Amino acid sequence: MDDRTVKAALQRHWEASDASDFEAEHDIYHEDAVLDYPQSGERIRGRRNIQESRTVQPNKKRFTVRRMLGSGDLWVTEFVLTYDGIPSYTVSIMEFRDGLVVHETQYFADRFEPAPSRAHLVERAM
Repeated sequence: MDDRTVKAALQRHWEASDASDFEAEHDIYHEDAVLDYPQSGERIRGRRNIQESRTVQPNKKRFTVRRMLGSGDLWVTEFVLTYDGIPSYTVSIMEFRDGLVVHETQYFADRFEPAPSRAHLVERAM
């Protein structure tokens, strides 16, 4: 798969994620894919288990992709995942084999107030 094809597959994945289209969202995963959430210490094995873990999640969620970067078999997506109106700044690292995701790791970060000690050095973004 060339990079344009992978990027198009990722765009479809994130659009399906935002629309809660759980079938289309998981077309990108290999049957034996692994999903890691390092912050909670969870590992989910298998496309069907990954899909089920998301379908049973009760919160209303929205996905806003900020950027996708990658080449070959390694792609990173930075996005804002909003659960019930509360944003979480998220990074997804996906490893591909034969055009499908075989391993994904997601990192989540909550918004925090800027430190007063560096106020004179920064400009506010977003």
